[in-house]
Amino acid sequence: MFAVIKTGGKQYKVRKDDVLVVEKINLEAGASVDFDSVLMIGDDEKATIGAPVVDGAMVKADVVEQTRGDKVVIFKKKRRKNHRRKNGHRQDLTVIKITDILADGAKKPAEKAAAPKAKAADADTAEKKEAPKKKAAPKAKAEPKAKAAPKKAAPKKKAAEE
Repeated sequence: MFAVIKTGGKQYKVRKDDVLVVEKINLEAGASVDFDSVLMIGDDEKATIGAPVVDGAMVKADVVEQTRGDKVVIFKKKRRKNHRRKNGHRQDLTVIKITDILADGAKKPAEKAAAPKAKAADADTAEKKEAPKKKAAPKAKAEPKAKAAPKKAAPKKKAAEE
């Protein structure tokens, strides 16, 4: 069985017991991580493609170690200007080992425990909503603005006397 997961802005095709190097995940070595953004799951006979993810599918993995990638040299130059800049970059990476691929919607127990708490929170907000609401006092009508003064007529031009 294989799965296509999305992590760190990239997609990986994984099988059970695969070891991957992915973008940094903030967990200690030995910790377990669950990937619920499974884009596709399949085996030799059939494949299930998600839209965009497969509902209920999950890939479980263990963090093997935190590491850094090879140094990449960044060299910038502007010709005829004596302008040269040299920098380096090492990307933080995480090595993970895939332990299990769950296709059937097996959920984590933590999610089940979180659901009743959410329902209790909804009940609390419903009780608060039942409090009587006071009607707003009617606003006094605004006084009409003073009308602008009428414009003065331009003086009439006198005919030229000859």
